Amino acid sequence: QVQLIESGGGLVQAGDSLRLSCAGSGPTFSVWITTYSMAWFRQAPGKEREFVATIAGTGVITNYADSVKGRFTISKDNAKKTMYLQMEHLKPEDTAVYYCATGPTSTSTIESRYKYWGQGIQVTVSS
Repeated sequence: QVQLIESGGGLVQAGDSLRLSCAGSGPTFSVWITTYSMAWFRQAPGKEREFVATIAGTGVITNYADSVKGRFTISKDNAKKTMYLQMEHLKPEDTAVYYCATGPTSTSTIESRYKYWGQGIQVTVSS
């Protein structure tokens, strides 16, 4: 069993930066984080949840949605069992509930391939 908890959200102004964290736990998570991909998704009000970024278990491969490419950076610290999303130059359209997830062995943008999810954390960007 894997548990994921997001932190670091909040209210910021357009142009600001914010770093989200996703801490994993469970009896096998120390091995899990080096084996399975992790990702960030987000859901804006009135919209479907969408892919943001993903990172492979090795940490070598990353992939980003076009809307965040060049502004967001996904990373992880295996020793701390934590994944991060560094968000720069935030825009009002980045306002959403952000979810971390894990599950597939290879990176994927497809929500259904992720087995475990955090509860989500709100990020609000004011103009």
